[in-house]
Amino acid sequence: MNRMRAILSEFGFIMPTGKASLMREVPLILEDAENLLPHQAREIINEAYSHLQSLNLQIETIDKTFESMVKLNDDMKRLLKVRGVGPQTATAIIAAIGDGSQFDKSRDLSAWLGLVPKQFSTGGKNRLGRITKHGDKYIRTLLVHGARAVVTTIGDKQDRLSQWCRQIKERRGLNRAIVALAAKNARIIWSLLHNQTEYENYAA
Repeated sequence: MNRMRAILSEFGFIMPTGKASLMREVPLILEDAENLLPHQAREIINEAYSHLQSLNLQIETIDKTFESMVKLNDDMKRLLKVRGVGPQTATAIIAAIGDGSQFDKSRDLSAWLGLVPKQFSTGGKNRLGRITKHGDKYIRTLLVHGARAVVTTIGDKQDRLSQWCRQIKERRGLNRAIVALAAKNARIIWSLLHNQTEYENYAA
């Protein structure tokens, strides 16, 4: 996608943001024989577009596989109700920790994922630093990406979780709000699995 955008921009074609816009606009540009796009550039873009279509089909097939797996597992379906958790994240978590019984409390899961802050002392006071990033990098990455999708789209939503995310974002910045939600989701996930309860949209 970036390659196509870069080449097209060199010849004055500025693509709207988003994959859907690119998938819609590129064929129209390629089909227009009078738009002065050079033949070589047209071939390169056509090849890249065909490759992107192939990748999209592969992703769609994989997504359907994840979705079919989730339908067969009650715990996975339970996790999908957590904002920022999709089929890929739910299946990865269940595959890695099962019902989470190896963790005594929710913070233990967050620590295992490396989503708790490092502690250090300065001037006789305990302070918290960046997250440790220990543990399972794959699941931590999935949770962070899911949290990013939530935090960057809260807009002016007034539910408790959105307000909580907005307050942290305003006070500590976007990245810390994303990590904070990822850590909270990890704790919520442990609670759902440990207590076999359903998710409620709350921030506390």
